[in-house]
Amino acid sequence: MLNALAYLVGLLSLVIVIPAQLPLLGAANWIALPIIVLGVVLGALSSQDGGRNFCLVVLLIAVVRLMLGGGIF
Repeated sequence: MLNALAYLVGLLSLVIVIPAQLPLLGAANWIALPIIVLGVVLGALSSQDGGRNFCLVVLLIAVVRLMLGGGIF
């Protein structure tokens, strides 16, 4: 059950992260980061690790975009 919740939280954060890849919308990644961390925690508490890994991939995308944009853009 926690694995499914981790997937849902990951999908919700992915909906925020995808538009944040556009120029001048990168600050939305800061909104997505706490949601992604929640998904990672839920996935870590689960007996399976698919949801956690999905959230980690979304986290990697968001963090790389923040690093390329200087933290804001």
